[in-house]
Parts: sequence; C-alpha cells; structure tokens
Amino acid sequence: MNQMALAALKTQLKNFVQSMFDEGVLDSQFSQIQALQDSSNPNFVDEVITLFCTDAERIITELNKYLGYQSVDFSKLDTYVHQLKGSSSSIGAHRLKLACVNLRQASDDRSKEGCVRALNSITREYCLLRSKFQTLIQLERSIIALETNR
Repeated sequence: MNQMALAALKTQLKNFVQSMFDEGVLDSQFSQIQALQDSSNPNFVDEVITLFCTDAERIITELNKYLGYQSVDFSKLDTYVHQLKGSSSSIGAHRLKLACVNLRQASDDRSKEGCVRALNSITREYCLLRSKFQTLIQLERSIIALETNR
C-alpha cells in the first residue's frame, strides 16, 4: 500500500509542477533546482522555496513602503526590484520575473502610477506562486515522510 501511495504522490507532484510550467508560473530554471535534490539533501527544494518566499515578502514590503511615500525614491525602488527579479530568476518564477521587468520599466519612466500598478501585479503573481509553492512543499513532505518510513 505504501508503495502505491508513494507512486501516486510522486505522479501528483510531477503533474502539479508540469501544470506550473504550462501556466508559465515557472520556467526551466526550477527543474535545475529540483535536479539538485537527492537522498543526501531531501529537503533542498523545500528550503530553497522557503528562503525565496521569506526574501520576496521582505522585498515586496519594502517596495510598498517606498511607493507609499509622497515622493518616490526611484533608485531605492530599483535596488529592491532588481533583487526580487534576481531571486525570481534563480528560482524559475517566470511570471513574477516578468512583473518585475514591468516595475523596472515604470521606475525608469519615473511613473509612480505605473509603479503602483506593476507592484499590484507583482503582489498578485507572488500570492499565486506562494500558494502553489505551499501545495508543492506539502506534496514533497508527504513523499519524504513515506520514503523515510520504508
């Protein structure tokens, strides 16, 4: 029974990640992160996702803070959006990375309204990604629990 449950969970995880690729939420960079996970480091994907989410939430909070000011410090904004774009790229968060590009553009144009719209888009994409990542991590943890019990 355990073997069947494990195979079912692994298939579910594979299909779930594939759906994230199909929707453009993730790109091939995420496959490279998955490839680094093995029996010697079974929690690797979980840890990378957790670090990414902590970092992204901190940066989004900062971006909101800077856009809340009367006069926007666009160079500060650029620094944070650059960080978020970088971490989105390295984890393979494709749509979030694209949303960052839009914020960068609005910042280059010195358009506060454009920045606010772009940040709303970043926040939406991040919330979607985080909820999908939470599902992915739950599947990963269930698989590890079953494998550990074997």
